[in-house]
Amino acid sequence: MTDDLLYQIALTLVPNIGSVLARALTERFGNAQAIFEASKRDLCSVEGITEAKAKSIATFDDFTPAADEIAFIEKYKIQALFITDKNYPQRLLHCYDAPTLLFYRGNADLNTSKIISVIGTRLHTEYGKELTEQLAAELKGQQVLVVSGMAYGIDAIAHKAALHNGLNTVGVLAHGLDTIYPAQHKTLAKDMLQQGGLLTEFTQQTKPDKYNFPRRNRIVAGMADATVVIETAIKGGSMITAALANNYNRDVFAYPGRTTDSKSEGCNYLIKNNRAALLTDGRQLMEAMGWEKKKMKKPAQRELFIELSKEERIITDILLAKDTVHIDELYIKSTLSSSTVAAAILNLELQNVIASLPGKMYKLLG
Repeated sequence: MTDDLLYQIALTLVPNIGSVLARALTERFGNAQAIFEASKRDLCSVEGITEAKAKSIATFDDFTPAADEIAFIEKYKIQALFITDKNYPQRLLHCYDAPTLLFYRGNADLNTSKIISVIGTRLHTEYGKELTEQLAAELKGQQVLVVSGMAYGIDAIAHKAALHNGLNTVGVLAHGLDTIYPAQHKTLAKDMLQQGGLLTEFTQQTKPDKYNFPRRNRIVAGMADATVVIETAIKGGSMITAALANNYNRDVFAYPGRTTDSKSEGCNYLIKNNRAALLTDGRQLMEAMGWEKKKMKKPAQRELFIELSKEERIITDILLAKDTVHIDELYIKSTLSSSTVAAAILNLELQNVIASLPGKMYKLLG
């Protein structure tokens, strides 16, 4: 048992100190032990730490649950990943409410170069099942880590399909690692430990209470480069996860469905309102994320003397100054209307003058 880990776990147990404040305290004092050793005055110098919260930290003395958790961690060879650890999922550090401490069992690299979250309804249709299995099959051999939430329906199908196609898959839990919920997924969880893993911010004996699931969802959204919504109604956990992914500035994709199908209503809504890009297959996803090295077909050669309109020239001049430019910057610097910019961008893409990149970024070709 290390003092560092004891204090790290204890920090998550202090009343009224959530992940946002815990992170601010860690950035100010350097490590968890130093937080507990700081004076109330120094604690109050951290934004958001009131006298009452400083007192909660200064008077905290019940380290028994933290010691019990360490015994559990050591017994089951669990990795404890504090927010400053190099193996902590680094993508989560870009999320303001990143978990202070994560518990992980598995063999997948949580910082591998390509990670997607696959989410959807618990009450899936055959269409949703087929899409999920098709996506995993199309990503076979691409070293993509598939993340989901271990729930019934699309989550479980995504995990199983990933395993079947040789992809690592990680389940993010809304409870401690001493149990599996739903219980029917125990065999699935065992398989995932051999080809992926299980991840949670909750200590042992934490039950899968309903308010834990939104917290779980932010990890699903935040630790991935992109979130893929397979099938979902207009309300539910998948829509929350998609909204979180948007808030974290992650790419969101959704498969469209029939307008009369309630199980596709959420996906259609996300696409219609530009909160998700329409997705049709795995190759499109790879290309959109810039993960597929296209064979060097002689670039549809950009003509040197292409005649550009005044608006198109304004856009290319902006792109000449930087490697990549966000769409918002194009709007601001061009002073053109959004519809004019959109039309100019489309024409430039069709002429192979510019290329679109993930995150609504653009670059000049050639």
